[in-house]
Amino acid sequence: MNVLIVCTVLIFARAIAQLWLEFLNQRHVRAHAGAVPDAFKEVVPPETYAKSVEYTLAKSDFHCLELTWGTLVLAVVLFSGVLPWFYDVFRNSLGNSIWVGAAFVVAVSILLTLPDLPFDWYSQFHLEQQFGFNTMTAKTFWADRIKGLLLGVALGFPLLWLIFKFVLWVPNWWWLWAWSCMMIFQLVLMVVAPILILPLFNKLSPLPEGPLRDQLLALGTRVGFRAKDIQVMDGSKRSRHSNAFFTGFGHFRKIVLFDTLVEQLQPTELEAVLAHEIGHYKKRHIPKTMVWSALATLVGFYLISLLARQEWFYYPFGFATGSVVPAFLLFGLLAGVVTFWLSPVGHLFSRKYEYEADAYAAKVMNEVRSLIGALRKLNEKNLSNLVPHPFYSAFYYSHPTLLERERALTGIEA
Repeated sequence: MNVLIVCTVLIFARAIAQLWLEFLNQRHVRAHAGAVPDAFKEVVPPETYAKSVEYTLAKSDFHCLELTWGTLVLAVVLFSGVLPWFYDVFRNSLGNSIWVGAAFVVAVSILLTLPDLPFDWYSQFHLEQQFGFNTMTAKTFWADRIKGLLLGVALGFPLLWLIFKFVLWVPNWWWLWAWSCMMIFQLVLMVVAPILILPLFNKLSPLPEGPLRDQLLALGTRVGFRAKDIQVMDGSKRSRHSNAFFTGFGHFRKIVLFDTLVEQLQPTELEAVLAHEIGHYKKRHIPKTMVWSALATLVGFYLISLLARQEWFYYPFGFATGSVVPAFLLFGLLAGVVTFWLSPVGHLFSRKYEYEADAYAAKVMNEVRSLIGALRKLNEKNLSNLVPHPFYSAFYYSHPTLLERERALTGIEA
């Protein structure tokens, strides 16, 4: 079958499935919009629930528009011949060297972010602002994107250059060497990112001395999780949404709390949230996730090495064989239309890890009320969708819903 037909079917099949999921979810949410469902009557005030429904539907309508636009842009970029034309311009102007190939991929990646800018702006300064979440200024918006652009070029260009070099050095096994290089790069980045990259975007301050800091550090000591410090991040600089995470390895490990989270939760609830995050560490969820990611990356590099030798993969899009550069670009553009269908499988594992981390937190806290209280507040403050359609949840939710987590925690207590 013609490759263009296959790609067209894959691209529009994903778009239709995504729009159908949005329709299912909207209908499901509207069916429960009349009154607070019985399961949440003690959790969310009626006015807050009504606002969460409105927020969910507004985001869904906007997402449908984004999906339609993104699908059209992808189709035009792939089928119009603009990519091979741009590649020829690059090579005719700068030569046919490895660094030109790397620069081409980086340039295309940057240009493809431009059609999304109006949507990013609208989402932040209209949709999020309408529901009281946006705290970002226009200056911060553009500064984030410029910093991200420069960081992407600084990190992505030399990495791509080295990968393309491997194609010359070890033609038959370059994909294995490229994968090894990528794994080393990711491990190094995990160490240096909290020290060098995160501060470029956010200000991190030590949690002030006091009972809360002592309580959280005591939790870490009690369960054998020692961190260099507890940091508070100025998440309120951009949004009123909240989060918590730990980052880094060994001596460089840090516990990071959003300032919005510290404001929203009581000390015991913060302790429960931290116990949940430590649970991910203790249950070795991060190494397990990294292993799966590494295997997926290895398969990806191997597939690129196979596709780079196939004329049928190049010619329909206007490229000539003889270079791995177009294969990299085409694979990157098309991978999502396949991996989308696998997302429910990945989310099954992710949800399993969340349940395990919840159970660990309940064991450490010796009660479930604090974690349930934290989850209820976070869902309320973030206007989370409390009644997603099961199919929608399967494709888009990496975490169980509030009701699912409460049922699991209540079962532990019973």
